[in-house]
Amino acid sequence: MPTAFTVRNTLVLCLFGLAGGLISSMAYPDNSIWIAIFPAMALMIYAIVCGSLKQTIAVGLVTGFAYYASQIPWMTVYLGPVPWLALSVLEAVIFSAGALAINRLWRRMLHHKAKNHFIVSAAMATVWVAREWLACNFPYGGFPWSRLALSQSNSPLANWAYWGGLSLVSWIVAFTSVLVMLTWQTKLRPAHWSNSPVAATLVLIFLIPQMTNLSLAPTSKSINVAAVQGNANAGLFANPVPGSILQNHLAASHQLLDSTSKPDVVIWPENAADTNPLSGGTAKNLVSNFVNQVGAPLIFGTITTRGNDIFNSSILWLPNVGAVDWYDKKRPVAFGEFVPDREFFHALAPELIDLIPRGYSFGTRDGIFDFKTKAGNQTKLGTMICFEVAVDDITRDLVRQGAQVLVVQTNNSDFGTTNESTQQFAIAKMRAIESGRAVVNISTVGLSGVILPSGEVVDTLTPYQPGVMRDLVPLNNTLTPAMQFGTYVEMANNFAAMGVLIFLVARRRGKNVE
Repeated sequence: MPTAFTVRNTLVLCLFGLAGGLISSMAYPDNSIWIAIFPAMALMIYAIVCGSLKQTIAVGLVTGFAYYASQIPWMTVYLGPVPWLALSVLEAVIFSAGALAINRLWRRMLHHKAKNHFIVSAAMATVWVAREWLACNFPYGGFPWSRLALSQSNSPLANWAYWGGLSLVSWIVAFTSVLVMLTWQTKLRPAHWSNSPVAATLVLIFLIPQMTNLSLAPTSKSINVAAVQGNANAGLFANPVPGSILQNHLAASHQLLDSTSKPDVVIWPENAADTNPLSGGTAKNLVSNFVNQVGAPLIFGTITTRGNDIFNSSILWLPNVGAVDWYDKKRPVAFGEFVPDREFFHALAPELIDLIPRGYSFGTRDGIFDFKTKAGNQTKLGTMICFEVAVDDITRDLVRQGAQVLVVQTNNSDFGTTNESTQQFAIAKMRAIESGRAVVNISTVGLSGVILPSGEVVDTLTPYQPGVMRDLVPLNNTLTPAMQFGTYVEMANNFAAMGVLIFLVARRRGKNVE
């Protein structure tokens, strides 16, 4: 049975971790105080490494829960607290497993003469990012949210995404946080930092990514994009009058018919057509008439069915031709768009599971839409649907398949005026930098905006108001280092983390044998 001192010490460490987890939420949108992630990380890491093995399990659970729960309260808007609690607890368990590895690593490296601050910081950052990767992919496709990188969309460190993707940005943040914490622990006076390798390293960490703009290949080609926000309640559990969402987007797009300057392409968001135009009838006639009058291809989201399958789809519709291509969402959201292991979870929460009577199928088609501009130039646009913007492989696949511009078609209606849409927009901004592509993020209700490859936001629409963005966006074909090597960066980090774990297990077994 633990002593009073042990219990008291555990509570103190849990308070440190709790504080760090809560402070971390200030670094993410809407607050976007990106520098807050560093004291948050210092508090979380300190809480994790200072306890025993048993203490770290509890500390990791408390810290992980505070870290995730404080960043995703938007999940409670329509579904209540149960899914928010369940997801936060699941992520806390994964977080706690990573905390155990970090705790053991800290003790092994500091007690076996491996006291080089740079090596310790690099090793701990590697384990942290590997834990992020695990959370982003497992279970049921994972939850690719709340990565350290996503706190840096307005930071000078965001440009590290150009060089190695979001995992590299997370690694840089974790490495910097641990390095500063170690330096502080050794009581190195700030006056001496200018003469230390630590100071030089920190300067380089903030200086190197600023070379990104110098590496972006200039392009003379561009495309005139019209992106329409219809301000329609298109939530999963909404019950609008059939056809009203389509009418909202047609009404918001009407100004394009009166314009003397026609766009090269018109883009509507996810679920913009609540009655499927592919099925014929009034919806088909309305879409055809609009596209023929505007004289430009239309890309829009709708729900399609094929056989027994139902898909969250995006359609390419050409003037005087009709639908010529479509993309089905490859990564539907677990417990939002489909229910894995339905029987098991239905027994636990039947009322919640019954809200999703039928799940979307997983798409297999590529997201590349190929069409000609007004000038006759062939253009490849890559589309992703909603939360797919947070999945690394989706962006990489689109760019490698030739996408010159990226489009995020999203529907944020289920989350009201919470910060879900601003968090998602921050991810889109990081994707623009990472891919070297302009990103058109178009939502049913907002936040909608156009982002250049540099990460500069050049246009936005007011949330919950209909509107149209008209922008010239560059067409790029160059592959950034992140698009060429980002997968290998993640693989190398994960293999290195596996090596660290093998080292820890081997040391522990050796100690037990002795």
